[in-house]
Amino acid sequence: MDSCERLRSRGPKTRLLAAAVLGNVCEFFDFTSYAFFAVMIGRAFFPSESPHGSLLLSLAVFGVGFITRPLGSVLIGRYADRAGRRPALLLTIVLMAAGTLMIAVTPTYQTIGVVAPLVIITARLLQGAALGGEFGPATVYLFEVATEGKRGLWTSWQPASQGLATVLAGTLGVILARSLSNQQLMDWGWRVPFFLGLAIVPIGLYLRHNLPETLVRSKGENRALPGDAGSLRLGLKLQVSIFAQIGFGTIAIYLSSYLATFSMQSLGLAPTVAFYSAIAAGGSVFVGCLLGGWASDKVSPHLVIAIPRWIIIFTAIPMFSIVAESRDLRALMCLSIALPFLAMVSGGASFAAMIGALPRDGRSAGLGTPYALVVALLGGTAQFVVTTLVVMTGDNSAPAYYLIAICMLSLVTLPWLKRRIAE
Repeated sequence: MDSCERLRSRGPKTRLLAAAVLGNVCEFFDFTSYAFFAVMIGRAFFPSESPHGSLLLSLAVFGVGFITRPLGSVLIGRYADRAGRRPALLLTIVLMAAGTLMIAVTPTYQTIGVVAPLVIITARLLQGAALGGEFGPATVYLFEVATEGKRGLWTSWQPASQGLATVLAGTLGVILARSLSNQQLMDWGWRVPFFLGLAIVPIGLYLRHNLPETLVRSKGENRALPGDAGSLRLGLKLQVSIFAQIGFGTIAIYLSSYLATFSMQSLGLAPTVAFYSAIAAGGSVFVGCLLGGWASDKVSPHLVIAIPRWIIIFTAIPMFSIVAESRDLRALMCLSIALPFLAMVSGGASFAAMIGALPRDGRSAGLGTPYALVVALLGGTAQFVVTTLVVMTGDNSAPAYYLIAICMLSLVTLPWLKRRIAE
């Protein structure tokens, strides 16, 4: 009986689940809070002659975090596949805590001058590396400690925790916006989410410090895919399939974020709509992921992956067209909820399938690196691409075509994932 089998057969499972998930909730909460309070952070650290200039500089620094996500996923993923899942999970939460602490306590530009934005940039680099390195090891750990027949559900908790973090960050944003004046938010209120995020860190560190390790290699275990020509082609196809599966979910989620921007630009709604839209989308991600993971344990996971995507292919254009033509808030909210829900029912089922297709000592890097690269390349450019499509075509439903294209690619490459699992 290997270490994973022993873990599955003993001990309270809730603690293992909480240790893996709580850290991701904390890290994604801190990462998302920066985006929600970008206006206040911009004015505090990036002075400009216009408020728009400060906001753009703040958002540019938010984007800096995406640059280090692939680097973090590669380095920490490899570390997890060599030293173990537990030390990697401890490292990511320490890096995120360091970045969050720097944002929470750094004095403003008016107090310490140019040092302030430099500290914030460094903090974002640390947060990006932590978030990039977190996803692979944490998701793989849940897969490895789950009992047979519950791997889909347990693994789906990791992406679901990102939805939960978005709900928490959005809810806190609404509470602060309603409780404090604009001046109080500008002066100190925006720091509250980061201090709250830091308060969770000791709990996460304690839980992760006591995690049992799952990476114990048996003699003769393959360290990589076989090296013959046929296997190399299979390995390449597997990587393309993993990129496509993650790419679909990424585009769907970031298009949901685009809907909040669309609501303010085209419908003239108040900025607080972005908070409510984020809460709704985060709730959809949370429920959809867990439902998809649970369903994949009951029926063929590839059916659970494929069916929601076919629904999106046939309904995306009508849904976007209705929202664009009616300019109705109810239609917008329905799409904001339905799109991430369908995408994450499919996505919740896909992570266990992807991990199961990878060799044990290549799982963390094999999942985490494609995830971070896709989020950086596709997620970081999604709003720019869809806005450009709308401007070039004059069609407000143009984002649907972008979504359908990546959805079709994920379905075409899905059999490559299935074939590797069968072997």
